[in-house]
Amino acid sequence: MRGRTRGLRSRNFRLFFIGQLISNSGNWLTMVALTLLVLHLTGSGVAVGFVAACQFGPILVLSAFAGLIADRSNKLRLLKITQIGEMCQSFILAGLAFMHHPPLAALYATALAGGVLLSLDNPVRRSFVTEMVAQEDVANAVTLYSALVNASRIFGPALAGLLITTAGYGWAFGLDGISYISVLIALWMMHPEELRRVPVTPRGKGQVRAGLRYVRSMPDLWIPFVMLGVVGTLSYNFSVVFPLFVEHALHGSDASFTLVYTAFSFGALIGAFVVADRVTVGVNNIVRGAAAFGVTSLLLAAAPNVAATFPIVFVVGFSSIAFMTATTAIVQLRADQRMHGRVLALQSVLLIGTTPIGGPIMGAIADALGARIPLVIGGVAALAAALFGLLVGRRVLPAAQPVPPEPVEPQAADVAAAG
Repeated sequence: MRGRTRGLRSRNFRLFFIGQLISNSGNWLTMVALTLLVLHLTGSGVAVGFVAACQFGPILVLSAFAGLIADRSNKLRLLKITQIGEMCQSFILAGLAFMHHPPLAALYATALAGGVLLSLDNPVRRSFVTEMVAQEDVANAVTLYSALVNASRIFGPALAGLLITTAGYGWAFGLDGISYISVLIALWMMHPEELRRVPVTPRGKGQVRAGLRYVRSMPDLWIPFVMLGVVGTLSYNFSVVFPLFVEHALHGSDASFTLVYTAFSFGALIGAFVVADRVTVGVNNIVRGAAAFGVTSLLLAAAPNVAATFPIVFVVGFSSIAFMTATTAIVQLRADQRMHGRVLALQSVLLIGTTPIGGPIMGAIADALGARIPLVIGGVAALAAALFGLLVGRRVLPAAQPVPPEPVEPQAADVAAAG
């Protein structure tokens, strides 16, 4: 295999890719279904923000330690455990939904349990990608996995809309639970001896702090992370902002929301494939992605009706993944392999672990000032991040650098200082 699919030369990665495509679609199905269920039970933006906080709050609290576990542990074994746990969570949500009037506290508690599992699963799963392929295929495998996630964001919401309107919320959650069977089969069919083993980080004191110091010592990492923190907190709250925007500002239905989310996800998928063959990455890629995302978010906030949102939200999805993929490529390819889990965990905190902060705030703003205002705030924040990258990043980093054949290793003195 060549070009854009060369990462699939690895049998283990092919199995992982197929299993995750099915399972990730189920994950997005549950996210959409849970958001709409809470919105219909309460009609409150704050409640929608709070359930998002339950889903992603543990990432904010636990990801640094989860990343350390990822660096120390057998990732294949750990993934089997987390996938079984997430499957059980989906079946519990299905049981609650079949009650027709489930208690909110139970929904929040189940979402919180899923968030704990996600905080552990996310850095392990993303770091595991680099172990399944040869070093020269890592960049392509990372991009293919990003495309997989975004393909799932198309299938999952579309399937959620179909199931919710025809069968109900319970069947939507139940199908997600069933989808985990595919990834579990894929994990058990893998050949562990073919994995590209990375030296396990030994136990020791201060290893979480060492990861933070390592990021701080590398402009290639901390500058994109600052931008990602701003955008993640104020702009990447799609699971909260989109349903409120469609229902309250555009007066759309569940079907309208799923169509809008599908258009957004389709744009993200196309964006992921467009950047799949990128051979250089630098601050220019991040600045352009953030600026385009900010401008299109402002245009989306001004959309007069559901139909008008489709072309705009497509470009929002495209530009959001261009920004995200650039930051992910830098993290995956610049970070030392021994720090991968901790660095990826920190990226998860900045990307989705900030939702517990931004989600409830944006929900409250939507309730108080209107459902369009969170999109305006998110657009302005993305433009501010782009300006920061333009003014600060360009002074410190080259505009673009070739993707190295091996991850950049820190100097021995830096490692010693971090310890």
